[in-house]
Amino acid sequence: MDNLAVIQKIAPEIAELVEKRYTILRNIYFIQPVGRRALAARLRLPERTVRNEIEILREQGLLVSNPAGMHVTEEGERILGELKEYVRELRGLSELERRLARVLGLQQVIIVPGDSDEDETVKKEMAKATARYLKAVLRDGDVLAVTGGTTLAEVARSFPASAEKMDVMVVPARGGLGEEVEKQANTVAANIAERLGGTYRLLHVPDDVGEDVIASLCGDPKIKEMLDLIKDSDVVLHGIGTAEEMAKRRGLGDEDLHLLREKRAVGEAFGYYFDEKGRIVYNTTSVGLRVEDLAKINKVVAVGGGHTKAAAALAVMSNRYQHVCITDEGAARLMYASLEGSDVESYHFERI
Repeated sequence: MDNLAVIQKIAPEIAELVEKRYTILRNIYFIQPVGRRALAARLRLPERTVRNEIEILREQGLLVSNPAGMHVTEEGERILGELKEYVRELRGLSELERRLARVLGLQQVIIVPGDSDEDETVKKEMAKATARYLKAVLRDGDVLAVTGGTTLAEVARSFPASAEKMDVMVVPARGGLGEEVEKQANTVAANIAERLGGTYRLLHVPDDVGEDVIASLCGDPKIKEMLDLIKDSDVVLHGIGTAEEMAKRRGLGDEDLHLLREKRAVGEAFGYYFDEKGRIVYNTTSVGLRVEDLAKINKVVAVGGGHTKAAAALAVMSNRYQHVCITDEGAARLMYASLEGSDVESYHFERI
């Protein structure tokens, strides 16, 4: 029995206390400066409990306070990183990563503690994990294609500014959806390129136009050159969306929404809508990468979390074109629970 198992066995309350302080420290780190009352409301904890825990963290030199609110110290940041690994092991996330990767046929699954549906700082932690992963796998000369959305916009903000520049080109994987500028693939691509010290090229084409318009656009030499570059990407990073969420973002009409519900669509990626078995039940006309293009990409990374996206994640990854999934504990546990009754070694999804 290892030391962690011994501690859990003889003093389980210690593990609970460590997790509570980790959650408090993580929330302060991501939203600093923050006041005690606002933090207590955010964590849904009694103010007295938060006050007591904060006092202990401050005494240990992990927090400082000023009129603007609380900040995590440099020592606090270091401890937070170590605590994250402790909490991961405490919750058995390393083993869950291995099991999910095996069942889903992925090279790797990365899980951060918590549920981003319950705590928005978990999404920030997931975005940081994604940024770290990309920094580790990208090589000079690579082309990185990225989609848009809130999670990918958070990933773009999570790259630490570095004096060391990478010879990487970042491109949007898709055309624009006409939503907020910061969530569009063009903006995400430009922001990631800036953080990496690389270059970027943009695709000034809407993603939801008719087939006749697409045919005309693809005939333009400059757009064709750009589309060829996107399809020859070395790494693709894409988000995971629920069918209903993405249908609304794309501005689909009531008739299409009714069709999606009727066909029990649960997830969406690259303009394709999947049911819980991974079958395509609907697709939109679009410009950019399509699901079938992923078969030729060296590394396809899917990122998304929150328990409400578990079914969508399973549906999207059923095509077996993804290599890596970065998610949170909320989604991962529900995904595995959905598959738990299956024979892990023989389980397979229906391919597209």
